[in-house]
Amino acid sequence: MPIAAPYHDDFELERLEDDRGNNLDDPDAPLPERVLDEDETAAVRPRWLENSPPWTRSWLNRAHRTMDSIRPRWLDDRPRWNSPMLDKAFAIVRPRLTVGYVLCSLIVLYVLYCYIIWSPLFASKLPRYTGPFDVGAVDIEVPVDKPRTVVEGVFKKDGKSAFELDTVLFTVYYPAVKGPRSSPSKHKWFPKPISLIAEGYATAAHFNNFFSRGLFTFALWGLAGSIEIPAKVDVPLLKQAKEGEKDQNEQFQVVVLSHGDISSRTDYTAYCGELASRGIVVATIEHRDGSCPGSVVHLSNSKQKNVMLFSADQLKPAEGSDEVTNDDWRFKKLAFRDAEIEETVSVLQKLNAGEGEEIFKRNYRKEGKYLGDWEKRLNFSEVVIAGHSFGATGALQALKNANKTSSDQKAWANPAIGGIILDPGKSSGKLNTDIDVPLLIVHSDSWSKARTIFYGRPHFDTVRDIALDVLKRCGATWFMTSLKTSHPSVTDAPLIEPLLLSWTTGATIDVQEGLREYVRVSMEFIYFLRNGTKEGVLGVGVTHEAYGNDTRSEDQKEKMEKDVTKYWEVHVAPSTEKS
Repeated sequence: MPIAAPYHDDFELERLEDDRGNNLDDPDAPLPERVLDEDETAAVRPRWLENSPPWTRSWLNRAHRTMDSIRPRWLDDRPRWNSPMLDKAFAIVRPRLTVGYVLCSLIVLYVLYCYIIWSPLFASKLPRYTGPFDVGAVDIEVPVDKPRTVVEGVFKKDGKSAFELDTVLFTVYYPAVKGPRSSPSKHKWFPKPISLIAEGYATAAHFNNFFSRGLFTFALWGLAGSIEIPAKVDVPLLKQAKEGEKDQNEQFQVVVLSHGDISSRTDYTAYCGELASRGIVVATIEHRDGSCPGSVVHLSNSKQKNVMLFSADQLKPAEGSDEVTNDDWRFKKLAFRDAEIEETVSVLQKLNAGEGEEIFKRNYRKEGKYLGDWEKRLNFSEVVIAGHSFGATGALQALKNANKTSSDQKAWANPAIGGIILDPGKSSGKLNTDIDVPLLIVHSDSWSKARTIFYGRPHFDTVRDIALDVLKRCGATWFMTSLKTSHPSVTDAPLIEPLLLSWTTGATIDVQEGLREYVRVSMEFIYFLRNGTKEGVLGVGVTHEAYGNDTRSEDQKEKMEKDVTKYWEVHVAPSTEKS
């Protein structure tokens, strides 16, 4: 009888493999593949392909066959533990005609393009200046002669003074010698630190917290962080003519510009640079009155303090008062601006007196190595105070002391002989009417068009009455509207974001065209102050006594040039009749 074989379980089934030799017994093995015939392929085809154009289906089929043909062979022998990961990675680069895929591709290409040409994201570079001269720029921040508290006012949170004047900061734009390059790199449109400016804008938006500050910083950096101001930094002032040539002792007229609320000295670089390229020295001030988003003040003890945007409700009310009123707050800010304008003019006078080297040594911004050459180059008999929006209100306030002699020792000797007033503020306090020098008052189209009540009467009527009063006093003042423009048209903002600003502000004029007209009429006014000639828009007389109300005579209509009627309405002007 045969002996039964002893039982044991030491045996294995035959290895099960697919066509490629893969062990299908492995728990991590992929599902077995099989080739589908044509009918089966049609059955599993996505339904959206059935309704897509033939060229789409053929393109996708070719694309899939191409991707399969270029599939690396080493993928067939890859370790099985990482096959799902590699499959996903390989699928990412496979083209898919979806809206998201196309948009992402376009964004990536745009970012790469901006990186290659060093252009800001979703913004435009500032254009070059169009005048005959090169333009230089120098940042100047020097201690004031008498550091002081200009007006009373302290913050609720820490009791510190809100209106302490330690230094004055301005950028001076000037006609420069051709050839030399910027000694340091060109100024950025957003001065560092951008995070400080971002915090100011977050405060203005009433959304100031840790998250919003980071968000605003990233947005400002992405939109305009790389934008440079075209002016050359720290290059020599345009030289005098050689001995025996005309204008050997030529001096440059001076314009001092005050910026608007929630703005800074860099918001008007195109306007300032255009004037400088035509032979004007322009000093644009950065105000530390609480209207600049954020500004760094350097102190004599090698320390710094940040002055931020703030509102009336952040100030501690006087004893016996419940709050600081908006009118009182604006009055304090205008008084502080007046002091800063005074200090800026004082520094420019010192440059003209030959103290340029001393100013350079004291300059916290470490610029101005050629300021020693500015002696007797500035014409202080032809100074113009200018401003936009709240800055226009500040310019009107500063002109109160212009062309006046006073026994009051507190009143400073203001050398201004005229003022350029651009969109005087509608919510920036009462407008000074005690002015005895010629004015050029320009309203943007949106400023004249909107009927705004200003202290009980229409704002337009208030401004027109001020212009008429000054015209009676000094015999020369203009009030006009720049057609198709909006409130920001004189600033750099529309040049950097032309589509966005046109859409949101309602301006219909080409942004560079609009700026050109502001520069044009400003230069015509400056020439008038120099030699008394009324050219261009200044010579046409009144065309519209009220906005949109054409009051021209037939003779005026025939004589007026089209480039005047296309861009301007003149509401107040000296008579054009010859006596």
